[in-house]
Amino acid sequence: MERLYGRHAVQECLRAQRRTMTKLLIADGARQSPTLRDILTQAETLRLRIDSVPRQTLDAISDHNHGVALEVSEYAYSSPDDILDLAKSRNEPAFILILDTLQDPQNFGNLIRTADAVGAHGIVISDRRSVSVTPAVVNASSGAAEHLLIARVVNLARTVDDLKQHDVWVAALQDDPRAQNIYQVDLRGALALIVGNEGDGVSRLLRDKADFLLKLPMRGHVASLNASVAGAVALYEAFRQRTSVIPR
Repeated sequence: MERLYGRHAVQECLRAQRRTMTKLLIADGARQSPTLRDILTQAETLRLRIDSVPRQTLDAISDHNHGVALEVSEYAYSSPDDILDLAKSRNEPAFILILDTLQDPQNFGNLIRTADAVGAHGIVISDRRSVSVTPAVVNASSGAAEHLLIARVVNLARTVDDLKQHDVWVAALQDDPRAQNIYQVDLRGALALIVGNEGDGVSRLLRDKADFLLKLPMRGHVASLNASVAGAVALYEAFRQRTSVIPR
């Protein structure tokens, strides 16, 4: 069991109902809001135990609890096949985000939130040297992690090979001499976008396995963008192309 914290994280977990939920904790004197009222209504509907606790109890879980926490089962990961099946069930070309050894929980949470916003079918991460779906990540994603399919795999390179066998084009976001300007590439088909970690970017192995490399044009003095910012820009460009009615 673990404890999710933060009003949006708790609210979306209750909405998604993908975890086993055992107890809702509310801080004594917690400030009322529409979000908190919705949380209480959902918890009552699900017949969850609701405990009022001292503020210090929640502060011991996280300084960012906002007066609420939820005891739940651990996050249940999906598989790449589940993600492909979801795309097929929606009759949409697959739209997948692959994260190569991303390690910062805030960056991961931000990318989960963006992937959910643009309608990605899922995210694939490695089970080694990568951040996992922790309560901190769920909070950083504002609860989007509770709705999005996230697969955790042993070997990202093998997963890339498998996706290509399913006719998914694989693009790596990397400032590389071979990379193409993202605004000049067609991203409307089945696509898996690889975003690298905060230090080294996408590994050479995955760069070499990708069908093509993408880069973001930049005119400023700083050489690169934060991983979650760069990933968000790329995801939204793919989203723009896939939803645009303007002929290209």
